[in-house]
Amino acid sequence: MARKVSLINMKGGVGKSTVTVNLAWHFAAYRKWLKNVLVIDLDPQFNASQYLLGVRQYEQLFSGSQPTMWDIFEQGTRTPAGNIPRLDANDVITTVRKIRRGGRIDLIPSRLELALSLKNPGQKERHLARIVSEIEDTYDLILIDCAPTESILTTAAYLCSDFLLVPVKPEYLSAIGLPLLVNSMQGFLAEHPECSIDLAGILFNATNDYAPEEVLAKESVRGLARENGWYVFNAEVPYSRSFPKGAREGSPIFRTSYSRYSKIRQFNKVAEEFAKRISL
Repeated sequence: MARKVSLINMKGGVGKSTVTVNLAWHFAAYRKWLKNVLVIDLDPQFNASQYLLGVRQYEQLFSGSQPTMWDIFEQGTRTPAGNIPRLDANDVITTVRKIRRGGRIDLIPSRLELALSLKNPGQKERHLARIVSEIEDTYDLILIDCAPTESILTTAAYLCSDFLLVPVKPEYLSAIGLPLLVNSMQGFLAEHPECSIDLAGILFNATNDYAPEEVLAKESVRGLARENGWYVFNAEVPYSRSFPKGAREGSPIFRTSYSRYSKIRQFNKVAEEFAKRISL
């Protein structure tokens, strides 16, 4: 059964989509792993979808009738033309890449209209969990790229998750979303005692050893982590222009043109530590 991990932080701009996509590529394409990986884009900004597919392929996908996360949340909704039909898991999955030696990356894509689902949130949060339950046995790893606000999208992610991974940028106000996330997670578990979610850890993202600002920010986050018993990753995702360049090219850092091997090696260390944390 798949390890299901939500990448989440109640503060935006911390690089959740970048980490999600590069982890997916790492475990699907590296010879040591060759896993079947599903990425679920649960953010109306759909950055993970565009990063994985590239802008052109993303636009081509929606020139047809490919269902998205919006369709998952709206299934069963009454409209003047009748109820929106119930979806099967295979209806919403797009294969991004099949690796020649055996790995695979699939995607449940998002789109901007997903934000409209939040205007009428009643009883929609369990739809995604049903879809995931139908297909989780076919994957080794499911990564959920979450929106940075508390909503039914957050609840939907919790209902699907075994672990949470929290990317944080080491900068001023970097820890602002962490107490909000703790309250959110505790509130969910109080309402859903049948569920169990572990915190895989806090991951520093886009680090560049800038002193003193980065040092102070890390100290703040680590202090909060100690107070709450949270794990902080030893490995860190380095700052690199190759990450946004890779997003434009639709490539992970290890396939992005002219990316530095030192940056690739640092991300590989993050992936190895992540795998140990979730017993992948």
